[in-house]
Amino acid sequence: MARMNRPAPVEVRYKNMRFLITHNPTNSTLNSFTEDLKKYGATTVVRVCEVTYDKTPLEKDGITVMDWPFDDGAPPPSKVVEDWSRGCCVAVHCVAGLGRAPVLVALALIESGMKYEDAIQFIRQKRRGAINSKQLTFLEKYRPKQRLRYKHPHIFKNKCCVM
Repeated sequence: MARMNRPAPVEVRYKNMRFLITHNPTNSTLNSFTEDLKKYGATTVVRVCEVTYDKTPLEKDGITVMDWPFDDGAPPPSKVVEDWSRGCCVAVHCVAGLGRAPVLVALALIESGMKYEDAIQFIRQKRRGAINSKQLTFLEKYRPKQRLRYKHPHIFKNKCCVM
């Protein structure tokens, strides 16, 4: 099997949030993936693609792995959007880190007050080629539900989100 050239993990920062978008590891690359997670302080991983690695080593290192798979190139289902909006301090990956993972980061940015166009541009500055046309249409039609806005934001100013 030919080795796939994968983009490096990228950190996206906005307000009090930090997002880490990565490609999916395999069992043979799990050690370097774990080191990246530790480097960025991620304690939870959201896996939105099919399983490509054993999560046991991550869990032994204190990193929780959540499985929220949805179809490649598609917008996330409502259940994933709901669950995503409740999370904080997680890393998110799909196969290449260009579709499913960035669209969830875009949702978080939109929920925190950013316009969808700005969220897409912001992510694409860090992750060239991210988010396809079907996902763009979904984000354009998406209406924020104020899930990530705090009534007293100064209380949360030292909290970080690595998604």
